[in-house]
Amino acid sequence: MSTKTGEQFIKHEFDEAIAVQQSIVDAETTLAESHPVSSAKTAIKGALKRDKAYLKDLQTLGAEHGATGEVEEVAGGLGSLMEETLNKAESEGADSDFYEAHAVLLNLKRKQMDSAGGMLKIARAEKDTKLRDAAKEFERAQKEMAKTLATELAGYAVQIAKG
Repeated sequence: MSTKTGEQFIKHEFDEAIAVQQSIVDAETTLAESHPVSSAKTAIKGALKRDKAYLKDLQTLGAEHGATGEVEEVAGGLGSLMEETLNKAESEGADSDFYEAHAVLLNLKRKQMDSAGGMLKIARAEKDTKLRDAAKEFERAQKEMAKTLATELAGYAVQIAKG
């Protein structure tokens, strides 16, 4: 296992953020159409437009560091889990399966919050104001959407529990 430092690490962080963001956009595209809870569907549709823009921003900023969205272990594992839960939800249509897909999407958002926080610290250390401003906005938006998704997920849990 090689240790990444300096520019290699920054590239790795962008690759991971791009790959995870792509998984988020893919999941939101599916759930915006198929989620059985209308309020969750509406929230996800609202996030999708912004998340597509953030994906483009990450790709642009990442390209400056040689990042292309290469899928490594963490992003690959999360992406596979997202894909599996979405496929099961769509093929079986059970509320519990959609609940799981929704929960995995929430985890992807939380992972992006962590990535944004790291990028923000790196940008400040490097005195990169463009990256700093983008990372601040990205972190804020991911936190906001994670909160909305968590609220929707809790409501969905109650709905499923009541039968």
